[in-house]
Amino acid sequence: MAQLYFKYGAMGSSKTANALMVHFNYEERGQSALLVKPRLDSRDGGHMVRSRIGLTHPCVYFDEMRNMSEDDLRKYDCIIVDEAQFLSREEVHYLVHLVDDCNIPVMCYGLRADFKGELFPGSYELLVMADKIEEVKTICWCGKKATFNARFDRTGKVLKEGEQVVLGANDKYIGLCRRHWMAGDLGPDFNMRGMGD
Repeated sequence: MAQLYFKYGAMGSSKTANALMVHFNYEERGQSALLVKPRLDSRDGGHMVRSRIGLTHPCVYFDEMRNMSEDDLRKYDCIIVDEAQFLSREEVHYLVHLVDDCNIPVMCYGLRADFKGELFPGSYELLVMADKIEEVKTICWCGKKATFNARFDRTGKVLKEGEQVVLGANDKYIGLCRRHWMAGDLGPDFNMRGMGD
């Protein structure tokens, strides 16, 4: 039986690299996996998924997948969705339909919460609807598990207000443990890492 998976983690936990490795593993075994991302994620250019360590692969946008027939989608052994936090409730329910009614496994990768510590709508729905939930772990500068996503400005100040979605990577976000996220502490070496410039 197919299942819906939600693999979440803080910024820098290699969620996208994991998604690309799973995609590679399917192809290596002679199976086919469809790599998908929301159109909102435009950081890596059109129709491309890119990890911080340089892995890349072409993808389709979620709305393009929705326009595919169920017969065409059944040709895939798995559907892999990156940046799943940007999905709507209705889009997550469409993935549930693909799993339950079309018997297609779906693996979603994304953030659980935003820089304010609030759940993204897509993540909320995936936490409710997923058959399997797994945390992809990374660490804070202090060595503890990072569970929060800190957004910071050019001066290194941690921001707690603003739009929920501001696209960025290491230039705007860093994973922190709860203590350092609450304190707004990016660590003693923040400017030395070249991210605070």
